[in-house]
Amino acid sequence: MTRKLITLARKVREDAERYPEAALEIQGLFDAVALAALRISRELGRAGMADVLGSTGEINVHGEAVRKLDVLAHETIVGLVKESGWGAAMASEEADDILPCSGGRSAAGCLLVFDPLDGSSNIDVNVGVGTIFGITGKRSPGKEVELEDFLRPGMDQIAAGYVLYGSSTMLVCTLGNGVHGFTLDLDSGEFVLTHPGIVSPRRGATFSINMGNHERFDGSLDLYLRHLVSEKNQNEKPYSLRYIGSLAADFHRNLLHGGIFMYPADSKSRHGKLRLLYEANPLAMIAEQAGGRASNGVEDILRIEPSSLHQRVPLFIGSAEDVTEAEAFLAGRRASGSTRIAC
Repeated sequence: MTRKLITLARKVREDAERYPEAALEIQGLFDAVALAALRISRELGRAGMADVLGSTGEINVHGEAVRKLDVLAHETIVGLVKESGWGAAMASEEADDILPCSGGRSAAGCLLVFDPLDGSSNIDVNVGVGTIFGITGKRSPGKEVELEDFLRPGMDQIAAGYVLYGSSTMLVCTLGNGVHGFTLDLDSGEFVLTHPGIVSPRRGATFSINMGNHERFDGSLDLYLRHLVSEKNQNEKPYSLRYIGSLAADFHRNLLHGGIFMYPADSKSRHGKLRLLYEANPLAMIAEQAGGRASNGVEDILRIEPSSLHQRVPLFIGSAEDVTEAEAFLAGRRASGSTRIAC
């Protein structure tokens, strides 16, 4: 007997019942994001044959070069969400300010935040990239969306997810009822449940960090890295360095197999590099729902009160015991080792 496939739309419909007033709106936003992911996946698959590689020559709000596929992904998501009629407003890494939605069908006033194409600098060399997104609700009364509506701690999120464009296209998400992974079926164009109830290992054996920034790291972080590659750590063998340079891809590996991803503050980026609202918060919700943790090195990411739309934070995310141990080293509560860091 053939097992009936569970689609993303069906699973979201079931899990959205936990939010009766917003259920239809959540489903509508997920449908729009899933369709956008399908189109972005197709464009990435033909990127080398179309004029979509390289930079546009423009600089975004973060002072970073804008790539053509960044723009394509941003415009695809914005366009499809507006066409859907769902959602009250959006915030994107590629936009200076909040973006109003059509909102014709919006009742609950859901807000969508997203990084349209994380790791886009890797596109030209055919390395996996991703889309990261989160959904929350309006805070202020009335129909008009204000900036303050977006400035809510991550614990207020209704849903979060990411799409990984790699050897296959996967959408991993949570609506506060566990984490589930869906793989794009190219024949039907549907995201099909392939990874139900993802649980992250309590401890891993790999760490992900840009060691090119090592000279700018704080001394306490240096001690932690020395500990990881020491044969005397609690894992009883040295950790392996695995760094792709695409947040969604690095996080995905550690979510499934355990480990820790780190993008710390350093002498150049005192407030970190990753954006709180549409990178750290959505992934932190997924990590915690899978039994992991996410921290800025001092406190849980999901408890941070945002102060601006594009606020940056340090990020330590992955297996719960690994993140807790990293915090202990950063707080100076662990003894140092003498092992040399291998880059």
